[in-house]
Amino acid sequence: MPDSLAVTRPQHLAEYLSRAAASRAEHAALVVGASRMTWDDVDRAATSCAAGLLTRGLRPGDRVGLFLGNRPEFVIGYFGALRAGLVVVPVNPALTASEVAQLVAHVEPSLMIVDRTTTAVAERAASNVPLVVAGAGLGDGSFDALVASGSGRDVPEPDGGEALAVIVYTSGTGGDAKGAMLSHRALIANVEQVAATRLAVVEPHDVVLLLLPLTHIYSLAGTLGAVVRAGATAVLVDGVDAVRALPLVPQYGVTNVPGAPALWAAWAASSGAVDMLDGLRIAFSGSAALPPEVQQRIHTLTGWYVHEGYGLTEAAPGVSSTVVSGVAKPGSVGRPFPGVSVRLVDDEGEEIDPADGDPGEIWIKGQNLFSGYWPDGSGGPDADGWYATGDVAFVDDDGDLHIVDRRKDVVIVSGFNVYPREVEEVLLTHPGVREAAVIGVPDEQTGEAVKALVVRADLSVTVDDLHAHAAERLARFKRPRTIEFVDDLPHSLTGKVARGRLGRDRDADAA
Repeated sequence: MPDSLAVTRPQHLAEYLSRAAASRAEHAALVVGASRMTWDDVDRAATSCAAGLLTRGLRPGDRVGLFLGNRPEFVIGYFGALRAGLVVVPVNPALTASEVAQLVAHVEPSLMIVDRTTTAVAERAASNVPLVVAGAGLGDGSFDALVASGSGRDVPEPDGGEALAVIVYTSGTGGDAKGAMLSHRALIANVEQVAATRLAVVEPHDVVLLLLPLTHIYSLAGTLGAVVRAGATAVLVDGVDAVRALPLVPQYGVTNVPGAPALWAAWAASSGAVDMLDGLRIAFSGSAALPPEVQQRIHTLTGWYVHEGYGLTEAAPGVSSTVVSGVAKPGSVGRPFPGVSVRLVDDEGEEIDPADGDPGEIWIKGQNLFSGYWPDGSGGPDADGWYATGDVAFVDDDGDLHIVDRRKDVVIVSGFNVYPREVEEVLLTHPGVREAAVIGVPDEQTGEAVKALVVRADLSVTVDDLHAHAAERLARFKRPRTIEFVDDLPHSLTGKVARGRLGRDRDADAA
């Protein structure tokens, strides 16, 4: 087990920050451009923020929305709100006013911390919610003024354990978004589970590139949580695309990069990747499947493979990773983290013997699981503590998980299951395809038929070309009945294609 600051498991998330400040007070915690904050700086600011929030009349259990990008105020506001006993609600800065209005109506925050890029949307979507603006100096309503108002004030010890810490709204790729309620117990459990792997995810000397939005559970709990536990350094990057982010790796001496497939695809295509990635100790990909050709290209350039993992918001978020065994295996999301139990269940609800190699729905159990959906706790783990994820996987001979697809995305053609991901991966092997998404459409003869939406990399590619390509690689019932060319596909915050937002009828040529 890797060395760690956390000798005993804390009861409250903000204890990780207190420990980092006590043990690594002058070590760089947050780096933005040429600016630097130590762990002592962050700890003091978070305490003042907590006191400032309480002086504004907020009480333990009240919700605070964080509607801003990757900047120090996000981290300070996060731990400050938690230290005040409040509940944090991360709000994706990419949401529209109508989407934010729905979220606000559902979770009813008492205050929102915003920045200059999100203020206008927040004013339209949450006109009755007080706003605190980051980056606005010391004027009224600014984040700096909030922190200053709490300077030197004592903060009562907040509740931890089962107390609600964060409400994270799922991406809603399969329907309406839901607010997963994550307790201090769940979030701390996952931080400790990840820390107990054979290969250290974050070490104290690491410099971690935080490019993924902190409003996403992968970045917030999965990465920031590990950084604070280790007392490492986070380089905060906001509003920078993957290509322009690559030079930041050597510039800041980055040793650790958590990313999504879109990041690694962009970097794999960069001519400068060899030199710029030379100093990395470890790299990760999550939130969606990393295409094998991208993984292989990174390996060809660098000599190492990106570690892949599997998680979900409801698991706070980690379930499995190749860091558990310490061996990156392309196409696999590794083994369950210590303390996380996984079983595969068939359509009849019976557990599948992993040795059979058959796919089944992933059910998970562990202290890291959520407390149900806001506000009544519905949809949580069953009476025995198991949660059905809706994801389908099989286990290989080494005991490693391989994700097949989302159960609810499965297309049933004449009684046969077709997993969209399998069809998409075949289409993506064609050099003329940039992106592909597969959905099911009603069919009078077969019940459902496979339809593919394709973004071309080469406009000379025809529908017939892709039908021929699929015919060589897929059984007849798996092949797309129709293939439609589109200019783009909808994506979630981390770049995953949002199948739930794909219409069954689109105005485009199909054949």
